[in-house]
Amino acid sequence: MSKKILIIDDSAVFRKIVTVHLKTAAFEIIEAVDGLDALEKLKTTKVDLIVSDMNMPNMDGIEFVKSIKTDPIHKFTPIIMLTTESQDDKKKLGLEAGARAWLTKPFSPEDLLSTISKLLG
Repeated sequence: MSKKILIIDDSAVFRKIVTVHLKTAAFEIIEAVDGLDALEKLKTTKVDLIVSDMNMPNMDGIEFVKSIKTDPIHKFTPIIMLTTESQDDKKKLGLEAGARAWLTKPFSPEDLLSTISKLLG
């Protein structure tokens, strides 16, 4: 059974790029346009891993991570922040909120798949 990954990004083009790479690796993909949309989708779906952008309208990636970590069903779901933000203070905020990895756009598909593989064991 394939692992299910939630991709959260306000850019439809970026979601498509990530989806293509992950479907090639046999992952099942769910997409959300921001943190609020992701929280709605997680009410009815359990995922194995989440890949989230940081800068999004309505609810950014950091607020999403903080919110999901209070949910007993999803609190241990690994989260990768995949964002244009590369500053150490932003990275620290994300990791303190509960993200398990931080990748910077533009990203290498190999780095993303390697990080996912490490987090999913």
